[in-house]
Amino acid sequence: MISREFWRGKRVFLTGHTGFKGSWLSLWLTSLGAQVSGYALAPPTNPSLFELARVDGLVDHHVGDIRDLPFLQAVLRQANPDIVIHLAAQPLVRLSYAQPVDTYAINVMGTVNLLEAVRNCGGIRAVICVTSDKCYENREWDWGYRENDSMGGSDPYSGSKGCAELVTASYRASFFPSDRHAEHGVAVASARAGNVIGGGDWAADRLVPDLMRALIARQRPLLRNPHSVRPWQHVLDPLAGYLILAQHLFPEGGGAFAEGWNFGPSEDDAWPVNRLTDRLCALWGGDCSWDASGSPQLREAGTLRLDCAKARHRLGWGPTWRLSDALAEVVAFNKALLDEADMREVAFKHIALFESGQTCAEEVLSLA
Repeated sequence: MISREFWRGKRVFLTGHTGFKGSWLSLWLTSLGAQVSGYALAPPTNPSLFELARVDGLVDHHVGDIRDLPFLQAVLRQANPDIVIHLAAQPLVRLSYAQPVDTYAINVMGTVNLLEAVRNCGGIRAVICVTSDKCYENREWDWGYRENDSMGGSDPYSGSKGCAELVTASYRASFFPSDRHAEHGVAVASARAGNVIGGGDWAADRLVPDLMRALIARQRPLLRNPHSVRPWQHVLDPLAGYLILAQHLFPEGGGAFAEGWNFGPSEDDAWPVNRLTDRLCALWGGDCSWDASGSPQLREAGTLRLDCAKARHRLGWGPTWRLSDALAEVVAFNKALLDEADMREVAFKHIALFESGQTCAEEVLSLA
């Protein structure tokens, strides 16, 4: 359960706050009463949720590169946070093939820099390093990966995320050991989420943004891997997991939660790409269908699922929105944008719906 009382007045340092997940988390934290300091490069897409929702007017906004340790450390000290959530990353599998050096530098050394800055800044109580479900050595299992499964990665993105997990575990063991939490007072955890979707995502080579661009332009979407299965979930679901995890890391005894955590959807929300596409097209309305790409594709995992039993049992976390609810939110968000609505108000409305357990289904029906 997310505690508004806990977050009120908390100082939170958030890297990657200009990105898709970072913008949603910035909006949510400020709505809870937290004081957010953000550190990131300029928004990675145009348009961006960060700009549309005017997130820079809600947070202490700093433009900086996660690879710049001296500047990162200076901004972190100035922010003097209670809690650090590290989201800054190169988040795209296909881009990692084109830019492997940058991918490793950002995702691996960026994590090193963040944890080194934390080590040299007092007063921090909880740190969450966000990686990815692709940190696991993918064996194309039909069952979900558990937190104690092997790290791996056969592409630069996945390999970088596995490395980031090893970095986090190494820093925790070396400088913030859980069995000495009473001495140093810092609880460091990692969080692994599935394929997040939601309004406000315009990244290239990501399924739902690509689909929405095609639908808005009245074009037929082209699917690279129609039968690939992914653990799809709305972005607010793993963000809720991060918030709840931070609540457990913060107090005395938080060292018991300083480990890796999966935050994924219900097992039956791991859909193949073609099923998700059909559902999104139906929600959008009109006469739309898709084609399969006949071109050779870069290697990506065929099947990927997460086992989230640990988060359910120990944190009391579970997904709030089913995949059909998440797709309804995407449609409602994009139709509101086309209607030139105030997107900060739309985002806050969708966060409030999520917190109350309601969905955007009625909003989509009213727009049909």
